[in-house]
Amino acid sequence: MVYIHEREDWTDFTWDNEKVMIKLGEARNQQGRLLGRMESLGFDLQNEAVLNTLTLDVIKSSAIEGELLEIEQVRSSIARQLGIDIAGAVESERHVDGIVEMMLDATQKYDMPLTKNRLFGWHAALFPSGWSNLNKITVAGWRKDTTGPMQVVSGPMGKEKV
Repeated sequence: MVYIHEREDWTDFTWDNEKVMIKLGEARNQQGRLLGRMESLGFDLQNEAVLNTLTLDVIKSSAIEGELLEIEQVRSSIARQLGIDIAGAVESERHVDGIVEMMLDATQKYDMPLTKNRLFGWHAALFPSGWSNLNKITVAGWRKDTTGPMQVVSGPMGKEKV
């Protein structure tokens, strides 16, 4: 399986509404059943399920970008930001907190408009130092394109795929 940005047609999406609606209906049905089951669980188990799901979302999303995060730091950061008490919480690095902050905002406030300020806030959370690897970057601002258009680059050093 390839990531969406690795597809040749990645900027020109097409889909069959009928097929999508069938799958969406099935997913909504399963979601309703899951929520019904979760209501029968205790509050602590619900929190644990939410915490585990969000932790995996952050870990997997970061892995797509080649960044391997420590699961306990991510879990502790999510718990802190959601106000969930967990045993064995560890300190998390600032960049982990920023990734978690952005992911929680994007996934839990999905119905809010994607404004310039919100987008720039995510960017500032992801790059609090103003650096990306060894490169100084413009944070919470539009690209200047002084080095050419943005490129999606994947693969190991020396074998990059643009």
